[in-house]
Amino acid sequence: MLLLWIPKILQRPESKQIEAGFMSQVMGEKVSFDPSRMVLMSGATPAIEVLCFCLADHGNALLVPTPYYPGFDRDIRWRTGIDLIPVHCRSSDAFMVDIAALAQAFSEARKRGQKVRGILISNPSNPVGNILSREMLHSVLDFAREKNIHVISDEIFAGSNYGGEEFVSFAEILDEEDADRDRVHIIYGLSKDLSVPGFRLGVLYSFNENVLEASKKLTRFCSASAPTQSLLVPMLSDTGFIKYYMRTNRERLRKVFDLFVAGLEQLGIKCMNSSAGMYCWVDMSKFICPYNEKGELELWEKLLNVAKINMTPGSACHCIEPGWFRCCFSTLAEKDIPLVMERIRNVVERS
Repeated sequence: MLLLWIPKILQRPESKQIEAGFMSQVMGEKVSFDPSRMVLMSGATPAIEVLCFCLADHGNALLVPTPYYPGFDRDIRWRTGIDLIPVHCRSSDAFMVDIAALAQAFSEARKRGQKVRGILISNPSNPVGNILSREMLHSVLDFAREKNIHVISDEIFAGSNYGGEEFVSFAEILDEEDADRDRVHIIYGLSKDLSVPGFRLGVLYSFNENVLEASKKLTRFCSASAPTQSLLVPMLSDTGFIKYYMRTNRERLRKVFDLFVAGLEQLGIKCMNSSAGMYCWVDMSKFICPYNEKGELELWEKLLNVAKINMTPGSACHCIEPGWFRCCFSTLAEKDIPLVMERIRNVVERS
């Protein structure tokens, strides 16, 4: 019975239909997702790797604005052989994407004889937590058109936005412009917004028929499990529950974020203004000596070994400015925040 049941679940069209409805509910009802343009996989990590196999050859490159999620170096480079070219953004611009910097990085890659196949962006950003504006998304698409390259938009934190900034999915931009739809590809997953990382369900969304055809074949090695789909379909179908859950989740993220940032401010530590994600981007540059990567890693080791707090150093995110750290706050209970601040205080006061 089980062997007969599993293939039926794997082929059920409602899995994609329900996922498409959920994504529309999370990312804004202005945009709709076509289930026929979706490929389900066992998480966002294999989805982005499969996409990279479809778009680029070994030795090709992607432009990635910094600071970026450290896992990209592992998830994309290890098996595909694709190079990631950091495009440095700066705190003076709130670490927002810089089109001029993208153009310079593209030109330098061509001079080295390296073929750039696309731009990889995180929206909302990981680790900064900011959100790309509608205007910036149009600028990124215009740049991709000009250079004849692809855009990969990682939107896995789309529903974890708790600030005042409006989140705009690249899917909404594509609804506004019919041209060049086949060069934009969206990655999404349930692990962050729905807090179910162990269920392993990710989505590749694309209008590119060649990408869809190739990715469907590659998902043979990373398909979404039948039990996962069977369990998630009724949950995602309950739109009332999802609406309540997303609202509650955003409220809790906002509350813990505000308490965490307020605690850091009492220690004289400033954070970049964040609107989404489960982390904040913290400036601890005044506590590092020397002012370079070595000083940053020394402070990281003190926080880890003395305070027993593991923050991600900015150098792991390819940040060009030393002293920035990513702090994940979403697992903290409100009562734990004073203890965390006291541990940080014990380290920074000795620095």
